[in-house]
Amino acid sequence: MADDTIASVIALHQPKRAKTGAQRARGYRPRKRQKAKAAPSPDAESPSSESLIPVGFSSANSAFAESPPPTVTQRAVTPSHRVASILLVAAAFALAGVGITTNGWFARSLGSSDIAGWLFLAIGVAADLVALVMPSCAAGLWHTRQRATSLAGWAVWAMTFVFAVTAGIGFASVNISDVKTARSARVTPAVTAAQSALGDAMSARDRECLHGVGKFCREREAAVAERRQILDTAMGSVGQTADPQTDAAIKLVAWATRGVLRPSGDDFAMLRLVLLALLPQIGGILLMVSRSAMRPSAS
Repeated sequence: MADDTIASVIALHQPKRAKTGAQRARGYRPRKRQKAKAAPSPDAESPSSESLIPVGFSSANSAFAESPPPTVTQRAVTPSHRVASILLVAAAFALAGVGITTNGWFARSLGSSDIAGWLFLAIGVAADLVALVMPSCAAGLWHTRQRATSLAGWAVWAMTFVFAVTAGIGFASVNISDVKTARSARVTPAVTAAQSALGDAMSARDRECLHGVGKFCREREAAVAERRQILDTAMGSVGQTADPQTDAAIKLVAWATRGVLRPSGDDFAMLRLVLLALLPQIGGILLMVSRSAMRPSAS
């Protein structure tokens, strides 16, 4: 009997065996379900995440580590961006006003009657307005994932843009040609002197050749030809100074490149014509850029 009592006492005081990780996990799951079912009171503080982790598990364990949700911060529009956007909008409307005026004037000049002229004017103004607002609308449609409508808008803008550029080329070429003709017809003191000398030579030739062609008559003819050449040279110099911008640009390019590049007058005239026709039509692009600058961007 004593042996049985001693054996039972020894069995009661034996230390418990350490549980394995799987056993602790199985015991942890029911406790977690019971805590989730119990509704927490408003005044009670929610248990920390560390108290829910069973003994023996590290907080660095991938089964319990929670990755923080991704944060998206938006870059605020700074005052410099706002000022730049306002200036772009002002420049866009200024260029658009110039383009509408010039293209409407040239389109109206193509009409053979008043009615045709006003119809051409309406077409030119409408095309310029579409070219102004369409880039912003098409970009907004693309941003909202309406890709087909956006592409259709860009196609319409391309047609109106080409029409506006061709009208701008016509306006610029007509006005530049008229100005050059008027400047070339100027009478300078050199031209006046050459014209007077030519008149005197022609009068002397007529007097000498009145009674037949002889030695002195041929000399007067040679003098007339010489004075006419002097007059042509004087008028040619006036024609060259009719477009001083072209001459100065050619000299500047040749000086900057040390004579490697020496464009002709026609090359610079074509470049100027393209720029004069193209710049008034970029108002729509400037509006689109200013709208993008004012939109806060995510980072």
